[in-house]
Amino acid sequence: MIAGEAKSAGTLMALSADEIYMTDSGSLGPIDAQVRIGRTVVSAFDYVKWINDKRKEVEGGTPLNAVDAAMLAQISPGEYMGVFHAQEFAKDKLKEWLPKYKFKHWKETETRKMPVDDNYKSKRAEEIADRMINHAEWRSHGKSLKISDLEEIGLRIKRIDDIDSINDIVYRIKTVLKLLFGSSTLYKIFFTADEYLVQNALSQTPITENRPSIQAPVIELNMSCPKCGKQQPLYAKLGKIPPDLENQLASRSKKFPADNKIQCECGFTVDLTAIRNQIESQLGRKIID
Repeated sequence: MIAGEAKSAGTLMALSADEIYMTDSGSLGPIDAQVRIGRTVVSAFDYVKWINDKRKEVEGGTPLNAVDAAMLAQISPGEYMGVFHAQEFAKDKLKEWLPKYKFKHWKETETRKMPVDDNYKSKRAEEIADRMINHAEWRSHGKSLKISDLEEIGLRIKRIDDIDSINDIVYRIKTVLKLLFGSSTLYKIFFTADEYLVQNALSQTPITENRPSIQAPVIELNMSCPKCGKQQPLYAKLGKIPPDLENQLASRSKKFPADNKIQCECGFTVDLTAIRNQIESQLGRKIID
């Protein structure tokens, strides 16, 4: 049941279900694997496609230009195969799970009423997987695929807004979760029939040699990326500070962003709204920009 966003691995989880229920505001995302090449996170689909395109050019008799030749010379077979398998892993899982779960009770086609066998299910699953990993089509790993987009590529979605018995309940739960996530450091809640687990989005660890008091005009904290775990030091101003002190702080950490968002090197955007709310609530003072 998707009332918000389920992207990347979340999309794979959703597509492994027997049925997919979505609200009009819900969305899934492409499943093109994201891999780190040097200091950059890139689409595995784009990486493999570029190399294959260059191979076809050479096989067709077109020589490589100097720039392409220099770039290809830096790619090892091991690196290429690692990226290739990262892309194929997501595709293989979707090809396995769609026939096993989503298409389990599919007996005939919707319009022509033709019988559907295992070979037909496998072929349709492969077509959908090819579309879902196609970064060239969606342009962004963060693309929001709505109900109409998913139905266009061959998936059938249960529209929650049309189901009176549950749509109000789903939207109520969504509202409560948004309020909870916006006013705390929680970013994941796992519910089962008998229990639930929670995860904090960030760890706030003040720097020990300069631990702030309530009267301090500035505080320092370490932010941990929920995706890769990399820590980034931040400082937040609670009042005016001397320019030399701000220069000293800026040399070792980043200023708390005015829009409450910070981009990690891994490509993940961390929302600091809950951290700002927590700091201002505990200290009784506003962070100034």
